[in-house]
Amino acid sequence: MPRQLNFDLPARPALGRDDFFVAEPNAVALALVESWPDWPNRKLLIIGPTGSGKTHLAHVWATRSRARLIPAYLLPQENIPALAAGPVVIEDAQEIAGNEAAEHALFHLHNHLLAEGQSLLLTANTAPQHWGLHLPDLASRMQGTTSVSIDLPDDRLLAVVLAQLFADRQIVPHGDVIPYLLRRMDRSFADAQRIVAAIDALSLSEKRDVTRRLAARACDQLEQDAG
Repeated sequence: MPRQLNFDLPARPALGRDDFFVAEPNAVALALVESWPDWPNRKLLIIGPTGSGKTHLAHVWATRSRARLIPAYLLPQENIPALAAGPVVIEDAQEIAGNEAAEHALFHLHNHLLAEGQSLLLTANTAPQHWGLHLPDLASRMQGTTSVSIDLPDDRLLAVVLAQLFADRQIVPHGDVIPYLLRRMDRSFADAQRIVAAIDALSLSEKRDVTRRLAARACDQLEQDAG
């Protein structure tokens, strides 16, 4: 089936609960998100690699709890007492490490939220002990937060991730493209994003359908660039 549009439109990820595909690697994370408000100390940390679905889960919970979503690096710009009046999501929490203002902002937000009886969801790509936090009190609070990891995808989940990434870019690949990619690619969400972006760019530049041959050429080019 041909591509529906030939314009370089931005990808628009679907972030609703019904769009979240549940499989063994992410089932525990989803179950914990949906167990809110019964989180220990009303806080949860989701750990996973780029593209693993952390942001999707954060949006699912934010919709349910009416939480505000804040990138961690923007915390110093926030009015912390006002922010703590309701539930909060902090995304990419590891990025504050070494940023004194951001570390203090998260420390005070954490304490304000707990004092107000509100909830905190954080996402990060590694466990807190690997962030390199300079503020000992913040490090201890982060390490004491209930956490859940999203594992690397199995074939079933990776196939759905690829299909969703294509759909976000308004691409309808030929039926043999995703099975071909599953045989060739690394088992990672980041590689799925990288490959789909490369296929999209080649399809747009040549105004061609996304066939297995075009996908193979895009993968070949990525390997050449990496080598």
